[in-house]
Amino acid sequence: MTDTLDRLKAALGDRYAIQREIGRGGMAAVFLAKDLKHARDVALKVLRPEVAASVGKERFEQEIRIAARLTHPNILPLHDSGEADGLLYFVMAYAEGGALRARMEREGQLGLEDALVIARAVAAALDYAHRHDVIHRDIKPENIMIHDGVAMVTDFGIGKALSAAGAERITLPGAVVGTPTYMSPEQVAGEVEIDSRTDIYSLGSLLYEMLAGEPPYTGPSAQAIMLKRLHGPPAPLRERRPGIAPAVERAVATALAADPNDRFATAAEFARVLAAWDDESIVRTPTSHSWATASADESIAVLPFTNLSADPENEYLSYGITEEIINALTKIEGLGVVSRTSAFAFKGRSQDIRRIGEQLNVTSVLEGSVRRAGNRLRISAQLTNVADGYHHWSERYDREIGDVFAIQDEIAEAIVTTLKGQLAAEKHARSIKRYTANVEAYELYLKGRYVQSTRRRRGITKGIEYFEQAIHKDPNYALAYTGLADSYYLLAWYRFLAPHDAFTKARAAAARALEIDEELPEAHTSQGFVSFYYDWDWAETERAFERALELNPTDSTALHAYAEYMASRNRLDEAFAMIQRAHQLDPLSLTINAGLGWIHYFSRRYDRAIQQFERTLDLNPEYVFLNWFLGQACLKNGMPEQAVDAFRRGMARSENHSGMAAYLGFACAQGGRSEEALDILRDLETRANEVYVPSDYLSVLCLGLGRTDEAIQHLEKGCDERALHLVFLGVDPLFDDLRSNAKFTQILRTIGVEQTGRD
Repeated sequence: MTDTLDRLKAALGDRYAIQREIGRGGMAAVFLAKDLKHARDVALKVLRPEVAASVGKERFEQEIRIAARLTHPNILPLHDSGEADGLLYFVMAYAEGGALRARMEREGQLGLEDALVIARAVAAALDYAHRHDVIHRDIKPENIMIHDGVAMVTDFGIGKALSAAGAERITLPGAVVGTPTYMSPEQVAGEVEIDSRTDIYSLGSLLYEMLAGEPPYTGPSAQAIMLKRLHGPPAPLRERRPGIAPAVERAVATALAADPNDRFATAAEFARVLAAWDDESIVRTPTSHSWATASADESIAVLPFTNLSADPENEYLSYGITEEIINALTKIEGLGVVSRTSAFAFKGRSQDIRRIGEQLNVTSVLEGSVRRAGNRLRISAQLTNVADGYHHWSERYDREIGDVFAIQDEIAEAIVTTLKGQLAAEKHARSIKRYTANVEAYELYLKGRYVQSTRRRRGITKGIEYFEQAIHKDPNYALAYTGLADSYYLLAWYRFLAPHDAFTKARAAAARALEIDEELPEAHTSQGFVSFYYDWDWAETERAFERALELNPTDSTALHAYAEYMASRNRLDEAFAMIQRAHQLDPLSLTINAGLGWIHYFSRRYDRAIQQFERTLDLNPEYVFLNWFLGQACLKNGMPEQAVDAFRRGMARSENHSGMAAYLGFACAQGGRSEEALDILRDLETRANEVYVPSDYLSVLCLGLGRTDEAIQHLEKGCDERALHLVFLGVDPLFDDLRSNAKFTQILRTIGVEQTGRD
């Protein structure tokens, strides 16, 4: 490599001071260098000439360009790339902690907690990359760097470039597309089309090795290792490390399934399982609580039905059928039903039914699958007794798609007959209500709810299209109108759309739903959102939420919304009781867990707020807004640097969301970095000329800069635009410094909220 080093120094010496070689593999060599322009240490990675010749400059640059767009806290940043004197190179941030391989060689078996933290970090990075259509293809300890104690994945794009070039043309020892020890069976078999689940397999191999001290498959040669992989599963993890929790062993085994269909569907699901394996890392409900009413003597969790259709686009159907069965069962008096969000947290998990039952505190679990082929539908379902693991009941339905309503009813009635008896089943049959007879409208509604559940702008907007199409098919489909109302509310809540544009449409859709069916609880909840956040009609807000809960006392969404309303009215004790009730019903809901943190925050219990936001982030590291919430609690708890870190993570994961930016500016100003805060303010003011930037965000930033008069002016403008957060001005501690300001007091009167005492 002396020749390579000399060539690099000659070609790149004006930009990088290349110091020494720090690593080498079958594909490339890595050099420590100093970025002269930015005065920072970097890692400069150079492909070996033979590999570079096979890949080609054009293909290399194309794949590196895609990888360079990945911005995530657990992905090592890519700073630069190119060709120098015929050598293909790319430049990354330098991770002082080195590669994970070095630590594994030092320690052998890693501590359980450390191994799980690393695996979750890698899973978060992979999930982010997969959602941006990038597959790594070579997850291994050498490609996991430790930087400031955080695991970061490197070398995105290289595997794709090598794969596209054709592995057979790269004949160096060890130069395969992927590393034999960690390659998935489909990679070993040389399949051309692989998907994100190959990375999940590799991560499973990595976690196995971190815990066991050796890989799942070993052998004297790469060929021997690959053959073993094709001929059976590895030794159970607990054989190599006794004492490992069964849940962890099952999670690793699921990731290492030979058939990709049997693995976790996404890296995020793998991460959630690893975050929830023990009592300390998951928010639980005490076993003394029931899920629906105190009198519930039977309780059930309906797990997400598995989509077995050849077309993955039919995922919405299995999702929707599960939700419909849950909704039908909630109508049964004395039957406790786990809320959809908590039940769906187990999607993709390979876990013992009794363990799931214990976690969700239920007596029975329903699981099933949906397979669609053209107009034919096959639905299988089985009801399991948690106490002994035996099936109460199972059935398979082979029907036309037009019979989907009847199938759902039959499943619900069979469950009631099994758990509650025939008389209750007959009563349930009479109480089942269908909101449309049009199967096409129903499918469009299910598609709308499915894409809306992503809580991303594109998904919510696409959901609006589906709901409108469903309404076109059936103009009296009340549920489709509630879906439309909720979509517009969500666009406003996430600040993707200005309140005037969003809530006028949400109000019209909710009103139409109520006109069609006054007894639809979802429609009253939708109406409550509009009255609360936009109309500032407090009497109507309370009436709407009370009516929704009268119609469905176990509606955790209505309970959560009602708790936020109570908090805004400075009824914090009532709010806390209400959010706890919602949490008991739906303990794994991210929004409800975050809502519990908000009540702590508004009540000036900052330590508990931080703890709750961090717990919720553990449930799903990709819920980006939790970084925003966490940052605010850190600010008020006297932790400015932690707040800055949280806001920066949030910005990186949310494409520079204006709220994250504004609060980051506040934190920078409070920490003495006024110039950075001013830069953010100028950027937001420019951005406001093109997209909606809530005035209360600008007010927060001005407040951090000490510009009180401007902060007040922005709040006054926020009143005109109905900025959503204004309803919490009376209790938000961030505005405590304004509580003696006469103009601020007048703003509170305009909104109609009461002022809390200062901490």
